[in-house]
Amino acid sequence: MAGGHRGGGGGRSVPLRNFFTYRIFVSAMFTLLFLVTVSVLFTANPYASPHDREPVLPMTRTPMNSYVHRTFLAIKSDPLKTRLDLIQKQANDHIALINAYAAYARKLKLENSKQLRVFEDLIRSFTDITSKPSYKSSLFDTEASIDEEVLKQFDKEVKDRVKNARQLISEAKESFDNQLKIQKLKDTIFAVNEQLTKAKKQGAFSSMIAAKSIPKSVHCLAMRLVEEKLAHLEKYVDTGPKPEFEDPNLYHYAIFSDNVIAASVVVNSAVKNAKEPWKHVFHVATDRMNLAAMQVWFKMRPAEGGAHVEVKAVEDYTFLNSSYVPVLRQIESANLQRFYFENRAENATKDANNLKFRNPKYLSMLNHVRFYLPEMYPKLHRILFLDDDIVVQKDLTGLWNIDMDGKVNGAVETCFGSFHRYAQYMNFSHPLIKERFNPKACAWAYGMNFFDLDAWRREKCTEDYHYWQNMNENRTLWKLGTLPPGLITFYSTTKPLDKSWHVLGLGYNPSISMDEINNAAVIHYNGNMKPWLDIAINQFRPLWTKYVDYEMEFVQMCNFGL
Repeated sequence: MAGGHRGGGGGRSVPLRNFFTYRIFVSAMFTLLFLVTVSVLFTANPYASPHDREPVLPMTRTPMNSYVHRTFLAIKSDPLKTRLDLIQKQANDHIALINAYAAYARKLKLENSKQLRVFEDLIRSFTDITSKPSYKSSLFDTEASIDEEVLKQFDKEVKDRVKNARQLISEAKESFDNQLKIQKLKDTIFAVNEQLTKAKKQGAFSSMIAAKSIPKSVHCLAMRLVEEKLAHLEKYVDTGPKPEFEDPNLYHYAIFSDNVIAASVVVNSAVKNAKEPWKHVFHVATDRMNLAAMQVWFKMRPAEGGAHVEVKAVEDYTFLNSSYVPVLRQIESANLQRFYFENRAENATKDANNLKFRNPKYLSMLNHVRFYLPEMYPKLHRILFLDDDIVVQKDLTGLWNIDMDGKVNGAVETCFGSFHRYAQYMNFSHPLIKERFNPKACAWAYGMNFFDLDAWRREKCTEDYHYWQNMNENRTLWKLGTLPPGLITFYSTTKPLDKSWHVLGLGYNPSISMDEINNAAVIHYNGNMKPWLDIAINQFRPLWTKYVDYEMEFVQMCNFGL
């Protein structure tokens, strides 16, 4: 039983061994066939004739060679051809880079024209090297093997040009970077200038608003004074004119203001520095709105030393009406109202300088009554006109001793170099102005003017003023303001005074020397930075505030100066 079993098992294993032997044989045959096929593919050209079994160059243009060249298995491709391709690629890359820098150089200014020519020459040299017959025939237009010596020479020439190209690009990059920075800086400067111009316009407008608005403390003071009068009418009854107001032997001043505190400083500073204050008479004219406040102030705080103060409203001078005064008629005209209050293109302020000519103060008659001094004070021979933004620092009676040489107006001239001459204030393209006046004539300052009223009447200056004011109704001779018509009216009748009498600019120029200020008889805060405003120039403000009457109860109640 055991022997039969073993014999039966051995019979069944023979076919099984034969089956595995057959499979191994078939696998071996297929493997051998695959290897032979691969060997044939890489050792022979199937498209070549049976007699031509030589290996061919991989760069030939037969379909098989193209296929073999593109295959990652092309282990027998010509290494010199690959090297040639790399050299060509390096040259083409640098040509493209040079072209890019040359294009940028064309956009720059003429100083880069030489550099542009160098770029173009270098590009041309790259092109010329590939066009050389020796290289063309040996390297590019042949299917034969590449001559290694020729390739080395080609490589050397290309490398020389690549070296030059890199050096040129390095220099150009630095130059272009600098020029790009310069251009960016120019653009930045231009943008900043634009912003600065805009800021100047906005600043000038804001400054004008700040300068011409009434500070809370000043408004409070005026209201307190009016309230005081209403509460005690019997204390402030007008007693009528005093004989001193018309005495030609006294020293007379004219002050036109709607600012109580400012007018009080002018009077206070003049009196404190006068040698004989009882001989000084101050004629203060204001508008109807501020008349009560002015009257109460000078009633409660009379001038020291026996000085005399007359307070009147402009409306009290009945001859100042629109039928006699051209400015009043023009102020009431619809044309001037449109100029000030309508928002049209013609009213647009194009620069900061034009803002001041659109100042509402030019609509106030207080700004123009200075041209009617002889009619306002018919019994006087001489009078000193003072603006309300001045401070008197010395006795001014010496002005009455000056020989006026028959002139009407004594004033300090303001011209230096080409500044503040007639051409700056009037339109010399107008034939009437061009014919009558010299554009280089020296201008003078309003603010402290000594007038000989007898000479004024003799020269008929008010009539001249009316003539020119009527001629300028459409504002073609000069812009708004009182200085241009003053320069015209007193063109040949002004006597220059020594500059120490009147120093200007404390309201806009912080560079004025303190020596010049201390030596001045009168200092003038002309400009927007008035001393009673928060925008005042700090170093000049104490010269004004020391004459403010801080002991006055209403000044304290209104927190003036805080």
